[in-house]
Amino acid sequence: MARFRVQEVQSLAHDPGSPAKIQSTIGEMILSSTVCRAKVETLNAETGEYRVVLQGTLDREKTKWD
Repeated sequence: MARFRVQEVQSLAHDPGSPAKIQSTIGEMILSSTVCRAKVETLNAETGEYRVVLQGTLDREKTKWD
């Protein structure tokens, strides 16, 4: 498996892209983490809008920092 690059997550804020790209990037980030938590902050049943916060620690051995 390719090493996860921190710049990939930083790019999501500037160019979110398709749901598939977001899933791939965040999935790789989670798999490259030693600890990961998810919290649903809001969920609007009427509109389908949601906010999920991920918090974790990347494994420096599995992650490319440069």
